[in-house]
Amino acid sequence: MGTQGSAHIVWDWNGTLFHDNDAIIGATNAAFAELGLAPITLEQYRSLYCVPVPKFYERLMGRLPTDAEWELMDGVFHRHYMEQRVVCGLTTGAAELLAGWRSAGHSQSLLSMYGHEELVPLVRGLGIEAHFVRVQGRQGPSGGSKAEHMVRHLRELVGVAAPERTVVIGDAADDAVAARHVGARAVLYTGGSHSRESLEVAGVPVVDTLEEAVAEARRLAA
Repeated sequence: MGTQGSAHIVWDWNGTLFHDNDAIIGATNAAFAELGLAPITLEQYRSLYCVPVPKFYERLMGRLPTDAEWELMDGVFHRHYMEQRVVCGLTTGAAELLAGWRSAGHSQSLLSMYGHEELVPLVRGLGIEAHFVRVQGRQGPSGGSKAEHMVRHLRELVGVAAPERTVVIGDAADDAVAARHVGARAVLYTGGSHSRESLEVAGVPVVDTLEEAVAEARRLAA
């Protein structure tokens, strides 16, 4: 268990620790089909995806979805994602990296925009819950920004994680924005929802493996 003097990692879930790209694309295309939009590839998704999610839909539709369209697409996405995620698993090497960071005396937590009630049993079922001092998913409607959740997350980790020794590891530029919002550092991973090009504009280290991400986190938190 970490203390204020040790390094702390805040892990992202979807596209980072949890390798669910295929489920994300399948569910996204199912949502698009509801409005007659053409399906997209993973490469197109990575080049266009952004948060808040309605802005992503705006890039594809040429306008923001109406409230009714957003509610429909969001519901379809989550229903199809739940069906398709069952064949997904942890990113290669993730379990070993979590165990290694913990055994080195550092702390780590998990913060996701995925619904909290779905996230916790999924993490538990994959056998990694014990590595985290806190597992926190989104509570309330989807589609928002991660920064406000990061503020709450670190506030609840007072006595465990000092912001200046905290590193956020995620797959989206929004993870770097959230980290900056609380005075933490960030490392972005190219294996998830964003292309390398879109991640590099965030001005933080960008890596191709989680092993590299942990090595960078160790350096940044020193």
